[in-house]
Amino acid sequence: MTAEAARAVADAVLYEGFILYPYRASAQKNRSRWQFGVLMPNGYAATALGESAQLRAECVLEVGDDTRVEVVLRFLQVQRREVRADRDGSYVDVERLDAGGQQWTTWDEAVEREFTVRAMVAELVEVGRHEHFLVTGGEETEPLLETDRIAGELTRRRQPLDADLELTASPVHGPWRAVRLRATLTNRTRLAAPPRHRADALPSALVAAHLILATERGAFVSMVDPPEWAQPAVDACANEGCWPVLAGPPGGRDVMLVSPIILYDHPESAPESPGDMFDATEIDEILTLRTLALTDEEKREARATDPRAAAVIDRVEAMDRPTLERLHGAIRYLRPVTGPPATDTPWWDPGADASVSPFTDAVEIAGVRVAHGSTVRLRPGSRRADAQDMFLAGRLATVEAVLLDVDNRPYLAVTLLDDPAADLQRSHGRYLYFAPDEVEAVS
Repeated sequence: MTAEAARAVADAVLYEGFILYPYRASAQKNRSRWQFGVLMPNGYAATALGESAQLRAECVLEVGDDTRVEVVLRFLQVQRREVRADRDGSYVDVERLDAGGQQWTTWDEAVEREFTVRAMVAELVEVGRHEHFLVTGGEETEPLLETDRIAGELTRRRQPLDADLELTASPVHGPWRAVRLRATLTNRTRLAAPPRHRADALPSALVAAHLILATERGAFVSMVDPPEWAQPAVDACANEGCWPVLAGPPGGRDVMLVSPIILYDHPESAPESPGDMFDATEIDEILTLRTLALTDEEKREARATDPRAAAVIDRVEAMDRPTLERLHGAIRYLRPVTGPPATDTPWWDPGADASVSPFTDAVEIAGVRVAHGSTVRLRPGSRRADAQDMFLAGRLATVEAVLLDVDNRPYLAVTLLDDPAADLQRSHGRYLYFAPDEVEAVS
């Protein structure tokens, strides 16, 4: 029974959104951090929009007489780092300070916290298990040296945290030996007064909170694609603020990752990825190129935020050409084709239905036949949600083809009459599409 198989992905979940491109503290994206799995303290959660003090996970577990479970609770504790500068013997708060050839920035750091609970499933069915966790606060000060003098200091502060984890199990009705396992995690941290702003509440929150469930002599059921017998039990599960998926190697059912972001069963990191960019669904090539595009001063500012941000900059700058090329255009899920080649024309090919001819078919609009080459005036309907459509209202267009969708509803493919790039759009087959009731026929 081990949770190690899920840790690589769980670490990506833990630091999802920890820092955001372009990584500098002054970047607008980094002004609002810690987006996923944030369990707020009760005082703030009561007034917060969309952020709760509780996470509840339920899943189905096939069991035997002596099935055991291990629940690993993981989250980040926000550690507030403040920079103070020496001004003639007294210290004052500053946003940034250069000392010892390095830049230091006021920043919220992260401290990893992890707790493990083990229990027999029979115990969870009968009485359940309630665990209480306390995380102590603290404060440390570090001097910042500049040649032969102290230029300032860093102060790191952590607020105490208080959390409960409750584990229960209830038998699944029917002949199957299975239970519905429930884990409820609650932030019990008490505040003297409810914070007015989210940033003030974060030091008392459980950030990126998630669970790794592992079983011995049992097997978890996929919540994404359960067997038919387990579908009613899976449908009865209620998950709040999380999404349980099977973790570890494909085919394994002994580990479940309870994630604050939606994943598929058996998620894994891309083998081409040279390291974490703190975006679990990242596009490494784009993030790498954009990081390389930072100026030297921007990179220096990024390094000043956090050692993890500095590691991203260093790794990207040291990346060789073969590594960068592996990030471009990876192809997956290829399979060999067996048997004789297919002779049927696919449904989306115009040749599949001889009765359809986009360049000769026509529709009638207000008694006028409209077909390829006709001129129409665009009148976008109210059902369109794209604000850009308003710019097309009243414009003249040339009908390029009359098309039918899978429900045999006609549509007109058009190019704008006054568009200087109309010939290019036509050669590439890039058209605008309108229903017949969204255009007026022009004689």
